[in-house]
Amino acid sequence: MRVIIAPDSFKGSASAAEVAAAIAEGWSRVRPRDELTLLPMADGGEGTLDAFELAVPGAQRMPVTVTGPGEHRPGIRDIDASWLLLPASDGTPRGTALVELAATSGLTLLDRMLPLEAHTLGFGQAIVDALEHGVSRLLLAVGGSASTDGGSAALAALGARFLDASGQPIALGGGALAQLASVDLSGLRALPPGGALVLGDVTNPLLGPFGAARVFGAQKGADAAQRAALDRGLATLAALLPAEPTAPGAGAAGGTGYGLLAWGARMAPGADAVGDAIGLPEAVAQADVIITGEGRFDAQSAAGKVAGYVARVPRPDGARMLLIAGGIDASVSTDAFTASRALTELAGGLDAALDEPLRWLREAGASLAG
Repeated sequence: MRVIIAPDSFKGSASAAEVAAAIAEGWSRVRPRDELTLLPMADGGEGTLDAFELAVPGAQRMPVTVTGPGEHRPGIRDIDASWLLLPASDGTPRGTALVELAATSGLTLLDRMLPLEAHTLGFGQAIVDALEHGVSRLLLAVGGSASTDGGSAALAALGARFLDASGQPIALGGGALAQLASVDLSGLRALPPGGALVLGDVTNPLLGPFGAARVFGAQKGADAAQRAALDRGLATLAALLPAEPTAPGAGAAGGTGYGLLAWGARMAPGADAVGDAIGLPEAVAQADVIITGEGRFDAQSAAGKVAGYVARVPRPDGARMLLIAGGIDASVSTDAFTASRALTELAGGLDAALDEPLRWLREAGASLAG
């Protein structure tokens, strides 16, 4: 059989490439004669840069050093990162830059969670570096952020000024938006000629019960009072920037989606963009079995995450769609899949699954192959 293995990364446990390889090893243990094609995926979050680098011939990593998401000392740059230069095509004579927020201002870059202080300055600095290189177009992958600052620090790196009532710049981080009184966009850099496309992994609005702070603040360490304060700060920001806070995806990456919309960027589903880049629809069209997966399959999975996207890709009649996840929310339907496996169930618990994720990914692959 022709088997396509197209998982996302299991955040904090294994990269998408490692996940795909482990599943393939387990499957081959049971069915060694099947033809396996590994297509590691991403949805705009962690691993998006890696997926494009593997998929696009001539892609080139461009190193850049940026301020980490928890760093507040002026002039201290502490993250060695990179953005990806994609070769010129389709009327973009100087190429396209892919900048990944997770690699510059991501949650995994913090030693401890800083729900009020974390920021997106490093992401903005990497965008500036790409613009100074002279690229014609930007792809901005915004999943996996550490902060809830509405992209204000990223815009500050691009030349915007966020001022308090006395006309002084406010501090970095979502907590400082409470002091925001005015925004000066006169020094904001222009978009490149081909514009900027935001690759998002969620469709949430900026504000309210389904917004950036209230839905995603907890996973960044914010308690209920802090989430409410962050939501109020984002509302203050929204009153001063020229974008629609209810736009789908405005709440992505702690509201960074909103800040980029205010800059003039457009939103696009990240998983779709990665899938197109790696040729997933064409591969699935020839497959007998498709296996996808992600760290947790829950209500967000259908709203822009990898597993939901892969499940929607047209496949031949009779082809089986299989799911492997670290954990599966029992309240969420898995009817889109012929069968599914959760590492927590195979391993006998969350801690055991986290201790040896590759082992249990191999077991999941073997289990589905049987």
